[in-house]
Amino acid sequence: MKRLCICEICSCGRHRCPHRPTALYGKPNMTCVLTEYTEKYPAYGGYNPPQSLKPKPVNHGDRGRMDGTTTFKTDFIPYVVTRRPGKQQAEYKPKPGDIDLGTTYKQDYSLYEVQPFAPSRPSERVYATGHKMDTVPTYKEDFRQWEMCKRELKKPDLTYHPPDAKFDGHTTFQDDFLPRGLAPRQSFKPSSIPKISDTPFDGVTSNQQCYVSHPLEARWVKVPEPYKPSSQPLQDLTTNRRDYQGLPGQLPQSYKPNPGKVTSDVPFQSSTEFKERFQQWPVSLPQLHKSLQYVSPTEHMDMSTTSGADYVQHNIQPFISAKPFNRPTKSSAPFQVCTTMRDDYQPWEVKRQAMIKKPEEMPRATGQMDHLTTFKAHFTPHELQPNVSFKPAHAPMRADAPMEGGTMYSTEFTPKRISVCPASYDSPPGFVFEDSDDRGHRFYRKLPSKDMNKMAAGMAVAVVS
Repeated sequence: MKRLCICEICSCGRHRCPHRPTALYGKPNMTCVLTEYTEKYPAYGGYNPPQSLKPKPVNHGDRGRMDGTTTFKTDFIPYVVTRRPGKQQAEYKPKPGDIDLGTTYKQDYSLYEVQPFAPSRPSERVYATGHKMDTVPTYKEDFRQWEMCKRELKKPDLTYHPPDAKFDGHTTFQDDFLPRGLAPRQSFKPSSIPKISDTPFDGVTSNQQCYVSHPLEARWVKVPEPYKPSSQPLQDLTTNRRDYQGLPGQLPQSYKPNPGKVTSDVPFQSSTEFKERFQQWPVSLPQLHKSLQYVSPTEHMDMSTTSGADYVQHNIQPFISAKPFNRPTKSSAPFQVCTTMRDDYQPWEVKRQAMIKKPEEMPRATGQMDHLTTFKAHFTPHELQPNVSFKPAHAPMRADAPMEGGTMYSTEFTPKRISVCPASYDSPPGFVFEDSDDRGHRFYRKLPSKDMNKMAAGMAVAVVS
């Protein structure tokens, strides 16, 4: 009989066998029911897992005896530490009287009998006829297939035909181009000589000719209204002053401990491990190196050189230049300071043109500003009228028809039987555990129908009892 694994018995897809990664180097004879890797993978011999070069964690014991004393243990003086007193909470005392649990919602809200909402959608009607449906569409009746003939290609013949004549090597540029001599171009640039007009400059503009000044009217001044103070006293009582009443109370007490210093009468031990073990060594001053005193030589110094001793002087005449001397030419005529620039250029008297200002249309005011705007002068106050609200009244809609509580889910729902996955039990019903492999798969054997009936009867008796 075929054996089944938990992975195959499960019907909900949530139960799997625990896969063990330690079976990588094993060579089981049985095939894996989960994958076919072990069946198709060729095994190679002579393979050993790599050896780890990590040193083994061997504990090396200390050969000597350890001294557990430290400078902190020797210098530290333990003090008696007392626990801080805890904060005592005040005893809870309930307030006398009853609590009013009434709300404005309970007082103002009144219950109404609300009828269920009746849908206004009409019921669906099915119009069925006993005639047979003609399935031939209008496209098949109206469409007639035409006889199609193959079109002839109108593509030109683009095959290359080599010429029969001999290649001469001349181009169209060589045949059409005729060399001509170079001719200078005529310049059309205008001359840069300014043209000066003989007529005087006319500085009168159209604004100066056509502008007509008009007199301004006097400004209207509104008479200020005198301030009239109110005869009623100012009501400066706010809701905070009216509703808030200060209750007498005491200031909270601070439970912070006094910032006192923890002192001791024992003298301070200023000796440290560094002072006890450090030994002062004698230090000598560094020796200074004295430079030797310079002593001048007593013998005579020979100042002669090889060039002065071996050089022989010759009588040679100096070189005479054949270049004639430059003789300055002086003229008795006076120096002419005049130039063409001074003769042709005559300075003109240039005066700076005065700035043209437009005369003021409105004269500046000399009196004091009244700060009156056109809005204040022409504004007329009106009495405000509240807007009429067209919002419908917040009243519930009532209907005399009973509410139809039926839904599509309640009419079309079909109850189905809920089945329990057999792999969720410790021992699946109808199966007997046989063995498990090194990869973690648990194999079960299915019981025959006779044994299944006996087991079901036993389970029913156990449930009844």
